[in-house]
Amino acid sequence: MGLLDSVLGQLNGAGGGGNQMLNLIMGLINDQGRGGLAGLLEQLKAGGLGKVADSWVSTGQNLPVSADQITKALGSSQLRQLAQQFGISADALPGQLAGMLPQVVDRLTPQGRIPSQLPKMDSISDLLKGLLD
Repeated sequence: MGLLDSVLGQLNGAGGGGNQMLNLIMGLINDQGRGGLAGLLEQLKAGGLGKVADSWVSTGQNLPVSADQITKALGSSQLRQLAQQFGISADALPGQLAGMLPQVVDRLTPQGRIPSQLPKMDSISDLLKGLLD
């Protein structure tokens, strides 16, 4: 599980930087200026990832996504800005998002639909930790 272990290790790590990746992903998902989770999914769909993003929401198997696909869908400018804002390597960010977004979106949409309200950050952290169970 390499990448997932690495990211979850960051979430559990000591110091203030341990939640960087979680904060970045939740920032994307909670950004109401961009439409929240639904807006992020629409941005991914507009970037050519419709079938892939739909699979993350559905109750079936999640289709994989590559770092290149994430870069194309979200745009290298937005990714550089996010990397700088959260202190994450701009080169590593697309791969980390490709590894985590499918599972995060899947866990946030357990009934196969986008919820009207997302759980609090503590619940999200617990949800992500459960990925290794």
